[in-house]
Amino acid sequence: MNAVAHVPATQPDWIGERALSKLRWRCRRGLLENDLFIERFFLRHAHSLTEFQAQGLTELMDLSDNELLDLLLHRTPVPEGASANFTAVLHMLRTTTPPSPSVAPTVQE
Repeated sequence: MNAVAHVPATQPDWIGERALSKLRWRCRRGLLENDLFIERFFLRHAHSLTEFQAQGLTELMDLSDNELLDLLLHRTPVPEGASANFTAVLHMLRTTTPPSPSVAPTVQE
């Protein structure tokens, strides 16, 4: 019997619309500051979220609002033993900037 080698997928496992909707609902927070970070994250990354990133975001949402905000603002270090998913998505949340406007600036004469 021939062994079949496992070939890694060339594309990551993207999450579907239903999973994205559930994730957005799960990410609703009690602090406006956290909501702002999360909303910018979704504006930038919703169309390309992977299962890996969804898991990391879910892990971050298990934190209290104050713990999450402290991590986002670099007030506390990443917890020891945090998963790669957790750390990667935390980095994405910290570095997400609002998308640039799609409308070209107008020239005033």
